[in-house]
Amino acid sequence: MALEIKQSLKLAQQLVITPQLQQAIKLLQLSQPELVELVENEMVENPLLEEAGQSADDNNQDSAEQQSQSDEANATATLAETSKTQEVGGKEGEFDKEPSDFDWDNYLNTYNASGPSEGINYNTEDLPTYENTIASKTNLFDHLLWQMQLSNFDSDEMDVGNLILGGINEDGYFKDDLEEIATKTNFPKDFVEHVLEKIQNFDPPGVAARNLKECLLLQIKNIEPKYQELLSQLIQNHLHLMERRDFPKIAKALKITIEKVKILAKLIQELEPKPGREYSANEAQYITPDVYVKKMGDEWTVILNEDGLPKLKVNSLYKAMCNGDAKAETKDYVQDKLRSAIWLIRSIHQRQRTLYKTAKTIVKFQQDFFEKGIGFLKPMILRDVANEIEMHESTVSRVTTSKYMHTPHGIYELKFFFNSGISTSHGDAIASESIKSKIKGLIAQENPKKPLSDQEIVRLLKDVNIEIARRTVAKYREMLGILPSSKRRQLY
Repeated sequence: MALEIKQSLKLAQQLVITPQLQQAIKLLQLSQPELVELVENEMVENPLLEEAGQSADDNNQDSAEQQSQSDEANATATLAETSKTQEVGGKEGEFDKEPSDFDWDNYLNTYNASGPSEGINYNTEDLPTYENTIASKTNLFDHLLWQMQLSNFDSDEMDVGNLILGGINEDGYFKDDLEEIATKTNFPKDFVEHVLEKIQNFDPPGVAARNLKECLLLQIKNIEPKYQELLSQLIQNHLHLMERRDFPKIAKALKITIEKVKILAKLIQELEPKPGREYSANEAQYITPDVYVKKMGDEWTVILNEDGLPKLKVNSLYKAMCNGDAKAETKDYVQDKLRSAIWLIRSIHQRQRTLYKTAKTIVKFQQDFFEKGIGFLKPMILRDVANEIEMHESTVSRVTTSKYMHTPHGIYELKFFFNSGISTSHGDAIASESIKSKIKGLIAQENPKKPLSDQEIVRLLKDVNIEIARRTVAKYREMLGILPSSKRRQLY
């Protein structure tokens, strides 16, 4: 069998994700603060990018959007011309053979990335309030170390104490092995336990406990002495009965009245099961809305948040480099940066326009929500918006990821408005989020001593023409973080 080399032609279609397309997809997924950071970094790295002056001549949202589309068309034409130059010139990056009819003066001096919301004037008092500065919190380790340094610990106790503090998790529990610490430090285990007991007297009460029972026992030292013995017995031997709220069995085991058990239960509920919670490193995260929705007259207006986002244009000083007698490598560098600048501006335009169209469509579909509240949220899926704005569902999914909308009823993630529906007895559909809101409202109004069971919630929802299974109510209740009726009951 002979081996031979042959040439053959094959025609095939293949989807190629270019760097420019990757950039456009990346920008779609960025939130407003992330986009601002990316643009600022690009302005540092690309000398052809600079911030354009703000213009307040046009107060019409649609006119601004049309201007945005016109600017993008100019950018696309410029990019096409530069690409064509590469093909004709024979050498990539050669500017000598650029078309002479392209109006560089007009492009370099006037091009900017004004978004679809430019020109909208709104009062800053309407924006959501937020903290201007955030002070860093003291973490649990530093708080305990500070107390240990102020206590009468000798050098050996300090060495062991530092290892113990390192084994305390963010909830305030000591999770390391005392024997391992004893082995590392060459001290007896009794000595290590002695240091642990000293640390267990620190603030917050219950810190450095090895389990929940020990944590609660450490905290009852601060409770009225007449209840300490009963609480100690209850925590050590009958905590499982307390979880089930089986007060009669607890009363029988401790030989006390049910009324006294109720007092003990109330005291236990006031204890902290996670003493390190106050010093948790998970500080509050402030959300910056990407979109504001405000009613102007009889219509709801969508305003993109462009706070801090520079309006970009190409630096006109580089015009001389493009048309002058600069070195070839300089022209290659300028051309590369020019292409990068144009694609960035175009991608920002595309992101802003897609986000604006998506938000506007959401407002269109969810008019009742904006007028009346969450109880009137309608079922909506990605396909509904995709068909309206004539884009693919994956594009809508990307543009709604990690984006937030400021509404008269609060700040919601854009994905919040996409939810499944449940049919009512009248044949209409109601959004799952609306049902969750109704369940939450029913439980909030229940009698604490006779909480509503899941089946009773089903019956109450049926009275307002919402047909729903008991297991669905249970699932929604768990998603809301609400305990079952047996654990919500208050007996005192």
